Amino acid sequence: METFQSEHASLPRNMIENSLFEEEPDVVDLAKEPPLYPLEPDEVSYEPRSSRLLVRGLGENELEDEEEDYESSARLLGMSFMNRSSNLRSNASPYSRQEPTGTCSMPSARTLVVGAFILVVIASVAMVIYFLPKCTFTKEGCHKANHSMSFIYPLNSRNELFPWTGIRLPTNVRPVHYDLLLHPSLTTMSFTGSVSIVVEVLEDTENVVLHSSKLNISKATIQVAEGAQPKMATVVEYEPWQQIAIKSPYTLKKGQKCSLTLEYNANLSSSYDGFYNSSYEDKGGVQRFLAATQFEPLAARKAFPCFDEPAFKATFLIKIRRDAEYISLSNMPKNKTVKLSDRLFEDEFEKSVTMSTYLVAFIVGNFKNISKDVNGTLVSVYTVPEKLDQVSYALDTAAHLLEFYNQFFQIKYPLKKLDLVAIPDFLAGAMENWGLITFRETTLLYDNTSSVMDKQLVTVVIAHELAHQWFGNLVTMEWWNDLWLNEGFATYMEYMSIEKTFPELEIEDDFLITRFKALARDSLNSSHPISTNVTTPEEIEEMFDSVSYEKGASILLMLNSTLTGDDFQQGVVRYLNKYKNMNTKNEDLWNSISKVTEMMNTWTLQKGFPLVTVTKKGKQVTLVQEHFQLQVDSDNSTTHSSNLWQIPLVFVNNTCSNSLACRQDFLLKNKSAMFNVADGVQWLKFNFKNEGFYIVHYGEEGWTDLIKTLQSDHLAFTYQDRANLINDIFSISRLGRTSFRQVLKLTEYLVNETEMVPVTVALSRLNYIYRLLDKRGMLPLVSRMTKRILRIFGNLMNNQTWDEEESVSKQQLRSSLLEVACQHKLDSCIKNADSLFQKWISENSTLRLPGDLMKTVFTVGAQTNDGWEKLFTAYKLSKIGAEKKKILQALASTQDIRKIVWLLQASLEDSDIQTQELPLVISTICKNFAGHLYAWDFVKENWDRILEKFPLGSFAIQSIVMTTTQQFSTNMRLFEVMTFFQSLKDKGSQLRVVQGAIETIKLNIQWMDKNLDTLNNWL
Repeated sequence: METFQSEHASLPRNMIENSLFEEEPDVVDLAKEPPLYPLEPDEVSYEPRSSRLLVRGLGENELEDEEEDYESSARLLGMSFMNRSSNLRSNASPYSRQEPTGTCSMPSARTLVVGAFILVVIASVAMVIYFLPKCTFTKEGCHKANHSMSFIYPLNSRNELFPWTGIRLPTNVRPVHYDLLLHPSLTTMSFTGSVSIVVEVLEDTENVVLHSSKLNISKATIQVAEGAQPKMATVVEYEPWQQIAIKSPYTLKKGQKCSLTLEYNANLSSSYDGFYNSSYEDKGGVQRFLAATQFEPLAARKAFPCFDEPAFKATFLIKIRRDAEYISLSNMPKNKTVKLSDRLFEDEFEKSVTMSTYLVAFIVGNFKNISKDVNGTLVSVYTVPEKLDQVSYALDTAAHLLEFYNQFFQIKYPLKKLDLVAIPDFLAGAMENWGLITFRETTLLYDNTSSVMDKQLVTVVIAHELAHQWFGNLVTMEWWNDLWLNEGFATYMEYMSIEKTFPELEIEDDFLITRFKALARDSLNSSHPISTNVTTPEEIEEMFDSVSYEKGASILLMLNSTLTGDDFQQGVVRYLNKYKNMNTKNEDLWNSISKVTEMMNTWTLQKGFPLVTVTKKGKQVTLVQEHFQLQVDSDNSTTHSSNLWQIPLVFVNNTCSNSLACRQDFLLKNKSAMFNVADGVQWLKFNFKNEGFYIVHYGEEGWTDLIKTLQSDHLAFTYQDRANLINDIFSISRLGRTSFRQVLKLTEYLVNETEMVPVTVALSRLNYIYRLLDKRGMLPLVSRMTKRILRIFGNLMNNQTWDEEESVSKQQLRSSLLEVACQHKLDSCIKNADSLFQKWISENSTLRLPGDLMKTVFTVGAQTNDGWEKLFTAYKLSKIGAEKKKILQALASTQDIRKIVWLLQASLEDSDIQTQELPLVISTICKNFAGHLYAWDFVKENWDRILEKFPLGSFAIQSIVMTTTQQFSTNMRLFEVMTFFQSLKDKGSQLRVVQGAIETIKLNIQWMDKNLDTLNNWL
């Protein structure tokens, strides 16, 4: 899945899809309520919620609310009762020594023995009564059935025992095939369905446990043998785990195959997961409706009862009933259509390949398409009729990329057709449903008026989703803890494939910036290993993050650059061939690539990344590695962990520094190592072209030599290495290992820098400091920081043209520079932007503006009331997704508080602005001083309503939490954020992103306290 992204340059492309723990819980006293999840990331390591026992109130001999997370094992529950009984025994124990008093004599030994015997008998009888609650001293007597273990099962809302004790499904049965019939109504926004599931029995059982969420099951039958009479079965539901149990009237025997049939009905979802309704306005202003699916990770259960875990693969035969005015689509080609009445048709699709439930998909709506054949695969692009003229680029791109992947993976795409569908109302960037890939309109449709950057975005998302057809669909991770096997690989392949097939898009620069962002997010204590245990729904949702996508892709790049020849490709091919149609774990990939398991486990099984400190004395070079982790303490030193990485170091030196022939390799396996260099080597530059996932500290002398070289001849380094040096020194300064004065010395060379990546990285870092000062309201420093930024980059800003530009990197450079220039009120920028905006208005919004300048031009225009109103009118009329997005960002940049409040409310209520855009609206508002506190207050006041729209832990929630809080840098705001999220309890306090938000605020406070004097002197 391509995750939703709300930032500009946006949407780190690999996470535009918008854009994880089965550890044994500690044995604790279950009679005590566990403390609220700790919100002190700098004091304690992040602990997954699932490692805590969340069953409360057992000391009162009853389970509390059904909404509790019953994650404890039967063993621990049993232990809690044993502890309770032992406490009773100890309280009444006759064996404790009593001091004699003046009035009472010591009992005799015989009395003690008799008393102890009586107490033991009483305690034993009590325990029997306790553990056999149905056995009483009444005429009813003891039931013959054994209920001695019934206490381990949870009770549902009807006080029925649910016969399973875990969030993960049991493995006593395995689904083989589903027959699924669905009939959605786009009038009542509801649907009816029936599903027959053939299961293979792996262990004798009387219950079949599977997933179901918000489905009203009206009938359930079970059939043991083909041709046998189906028997009615009882359904017991346990809503907290979204599970149902089908209670068979007889024991299902190992080796049998039986068929479960369930009939049900439900409402179409009003959020963005499950089987949900969507709408749009056609060119005549008439509202049109459609129904679409988004099942990853946990929402297939909202459309049909199923075994909704990746490892339960099966085949599917799907039938969709629809009104005559609509078409239906699913994973497989249509087999036949049956006319049921004048207005009702039933489409039947071919039996599917073996796949996981989260990849099942179906759509009902009014769509048009264009198609072409690619080596026997029919590739089609669908959209609403009004936008059919925007699909040609996507079709050609998908065809080229499909051919590339067929050759690279050496396995032909296994389905007869591949549909790409633009959904008008879609939260994620895209979803890789096998044979039926769904997209946001902005990530699939491309209009000739859009920029080359928009074209790059569309290409990236298509490349990502097509890569999933092999990595994720053909071979699927066994459980969500290894999500990176899907997402990290798809992210890496999107960059590799585009670099090969569309070199003019210069995708390698985008990937370089992506790796810098991944390093920043992975430096926090709240980060997690790439492969990490997950259990609860919110933990699974939170796995769709920068670590799974961007870091996963980064370590694959590092591995590929380390291997020789086509070793990487051949290892990938072996992996796909060995495990096709199966599920895998992290180690299965490494075992398929020769001799890398030990090294790569150090990158996937422990969180974070290394800091390598380089010390050069004469010819001798000493290397020391440690965990790079930002800490909130007196010296902000790295964590004192014992983690070690096997680091494939690549370096150059002053004698040869800017070509591939210059690179030298060194594998650092231990804590430290030494080697010698030749005469004449004055400095070393490690992490050549930033292909490794680590940060390097050169010490004061080393940095001084590198900075002098940058100032005298910055072209001695590749532009990738210049960007790497900028990123590393800012990171090391934040860590406290070098002074911020040293950072400022390095930035002085930037007056001579003209390449996009170094400029963009430096602008981003300096602008972040500007925003910290701005949000504190430190106006004198804000003004001086603005002047410093314009002093460094002013000439480059003024040299930018305002005409069409073909080069992607030049467009990205211009877009970044002019956005900052106009933000800081550079006269030339404001004048040029306003001039273009007025021309655009005078020509009724038909003037073709360079796509990369639209956002800047519209943002300047939106600062007046008249300009804002005209932009809003244009927003409602525009049919081009890329243009609408840029207009919306401009609207959200207003300084008018009334308009800010209206935008927030309209986005939440899905009136005029789609709710899918709420994270983008919030992130844009939070960049400016005028609205950032209003956005934060809005989130606090509407948290419950926001959770109705977006799943807890989803990327949308992650974006909202981080963008509203990441620029706070005062203790008052820290206290406010901690108090709010603490009050949410299981509605947010446990989220990893909340821990990260609090860490970030503390680090901001610490950085400001340490560096304000330096800033005052520098500025």
